[in-house]
This record gives sequence, structure tokens and C-alpha cells, in this order.
Amino acid sequence: MAEAKKLNLEKSMALYEEAKKLSPGGLLGIRRPYNFIDGEYPVFIDHGYDGHIVDVDGNDYIDMLCAYGPIILGYKEDEINDAVKAQMEKGFCFTMVQEIQNELEKKLIELIPSAEKVVLAKTGSDVTTMAVRIARGYSDKKMVLRCGYHGWHDWCVEGHGGVPEEILAMTKEFEYGDLTSLENLLKAHHEDVACIIITPVGHPLAKPVVAPPEGYLEGVRALADEYGVVLIFDEIRTGFRVSMGGAQKRYGVTPDLSVFGKAMANGYPISACVGKAEIMDVLESKVFVSSTFFPNSLEMAAALKCIEILERDNVIEDIYQKGERFLKGCQDLVDKYQVPCSVSGIPPMPFITFDKGIDYKERRTKFYTETIRRGLFIQPYHHGYIAGRHTEADIDKALQAIEEAFQIIKADYPNF
Repeated sequence: MAEAKKLNLEKSMALYEEAKKLSPGGLLGIRRPYNFIDGEYPVFIDHGYDGHIVDVDGNDYIDMLCAYGPIILGYKEDEINDAVKAQMEKGFCFTMVQEIQNELEKKLIELIPSAEKVVLAKTGSDVTTMAVRIARGYSDKKMVLRCGYHGWHDWCVEGHGGVPEEILAMTKEFEYGDLTSLENLLKAHHEDVACIIITPVGHPLAKPVVAPPEGYLEGVRALADEYGVVLIFDEIRTGFRVSMGGAQKRYGVTPDLSVFGKAMANGYPISACVGKAEIMDVLESKVFVSSTFFPNSLEMAAALKCIEILERDNVIEDIYQKGERFLKGCQDLVDKYQVPCSVSGIPPMPFITFDKGIDYKERRTKFYTETIRRGLFIQPYHHGYIAGRHTEADIDKALQAIEEAFQIIKADYPNF
């Protein structure tokens, strides 16, 4: 198997050089080229359709990152865009709120087990931070026990500049899947712990995505009850992708508060903090949250229409079926070529990670270089997503790209 030809990325790279003069790093965080394979991946995208993206140089890719999760259906969804245009005709940014806010909140309460009351916002970081503030206000305690990535705000970022040590000291991290890790923190700090926040499907960055071990979420719930701590599920990734009611619905464990976003509106910026009325009601008295743009209604129209389509067309069931075939196909290829990597995740959120060892970084770089050159847009350090508009042909082509990449790695590194 010959290596694929390097893509023409001339315009994308020229725009990137221009962007670096205009903005720090050209673009922020996880979208910077060093999070992919520098020089092999596009930086600027022109448009998308179905489950594909097309860069500014005209290269077409099967997109299995789905904008890091918001694209649950596909790009350019006419039904959703038409609903947004209809709302736009009424106006969408006012001093007061519009009736559509009630409509969406009622729908979320209908779908999500933990939702007795709802607050709508715009981003995942908005609502994870909102949930933590609510929990602190409700409990009159300050410490947060966290597991996974929960956004960019001070309380959940460590190892980066700009965050005072005093704030970092109020957050402690525990290991996903390990109840003892959590229980030890609760024993040591229970008098100060306001909340536990956890992504119910584990996703440590650059490590395998992990489905909940049997009894694990139930154990977390039990420990929260035992120590009188508010339990928050971060369902930004899992909401409206693992099930319509989130991972809490699929796995049968109900938190006190939970947060949703990403796939809720197929790319329109909206998020939600939901939870038990008794806890949420501190927002009426002692906890302050506000934003000029939280009540904007275009995203609410998008969310209502997206949820309608997901329910009407059984999209999540379809995603699971395609995701199961993709995961099985990946595992079959790993077994066939004996490449030292792990296939992990759940069907809507697959991931391939290279096992650490001699030359593993080089093998990983080679793999993702070959897959992007073959038109498969996946990422070395972040799990992927299956979208509703990914076709069976897309899955076949993605598996073919992975097989050809494995063949080249096998030839270049015959002795693992």
C-alpha cells in the first residue's frame, strides 16, 4: 500500500499565517494545528454538507469530529435553518423574553430525568459554571470534586496560567471509574465539598473514552447521598447523543443537576442547566446569574426543531447502529494488522488511541497523516462522533482509510 499524496492546503495555510497576525495563535485552544498533525490538516473550512466538510482549498472530508460534537444531524439542515429564519422574522433579542423559552424548557423537563426546572444559556462552560455556582449557593460550601473536562473557567482549569492558586485549591480531581478515588476525597474534605461534577461517559483527553463500568454511576450517586453532596452530570457531550434524556436516562442514574449543550441544536449556540427545583430555586434568592444574550430566541427555535427531528426520525437509534458497525470494523482491523492501539468509546463517540511504547508518537502521527490524506477527518487527541447524516458509504470509506493507514504503519514498523 503506497502512502497517499499530501493534500493541497495552500489557501488554508495562507489564511492561518494571516490569522496569527490578527489573533493570538491565529485561533484558540483545541483548534490550533498542533492538536492535529501540523501541516497535514486544514485550518480553514469553507462549507459543510451532510456528514462532510470542505476546506477552503476544496478538499472534501468525512467529518467524524462533528465540530467537536454539536453536529448531531448534519451540516446545512434546512428544517432547522427554516425554523430559525421564521423566528428571526419576529425579532430575537429583546429586553424581555419570548414565549418560545417556555416551550423549550417544557420540552427539556419532559425528556430529561433530572429536569424539574431549567435555565438556558449559550455554551457548555456557561452551564457547568452555573451548576457549580448553584451547588455552592445551595450547600454553602465551596469545594468541587471533578472528573474530566468541564470548560475553560477558573474553577476547572489547572496547569495553565492566569488562574490563582487559591481558586485551584478549591477543586480536586478524581479518577473516572474508581469509586475509591472519589470516596477518599469525600472522606478528607466532605465538610467543604459543595458538589461532585462528572461526565457520565468518561473522556479523559488523549485517553480512551470509557463507558461507565457496571455499577459505577450508581456508586457515585450513593456516595453523593451518603455525604450530602450535590451531584452534577456534565452531559454537554452525551446529551441528545447517548439518548434523548442523556446518559442519565440510558444508564438509569439521576443526578441533582445536569448540563446539556452541543447536540441540542445541531450547531446553534445554546446550553441548559437543569435540576431539582429545590436546588435550582436558589437562583431566585441567593445566587446571581445573568447574561444579555441568554434569552436570544434563534437558538431556542433551532433546539426545538432539532429535538423534533431527533425524535421523529429515530436518529439516535440510527447513530448507534452505524457507530456499532464502525467500532466493530475498527476493532477487526486492529486485530487483523496487530497494530498496538485501542478502540474505545460507545457507538456515538468512537476513539482510536495508540498504546504507549517505543515510537508510539511516530506511529500515531503516521496514522492520522494517512487518514486525513484519504479524506477522513478524525483527531489524535479527541474522540470522534457519528452524525445522523453519515451514510453507510461514509462508514465504509472511513474504515477503508483506517485499513490503508494500518497497512502503511505495519510496513513502516514491522516489529511493534
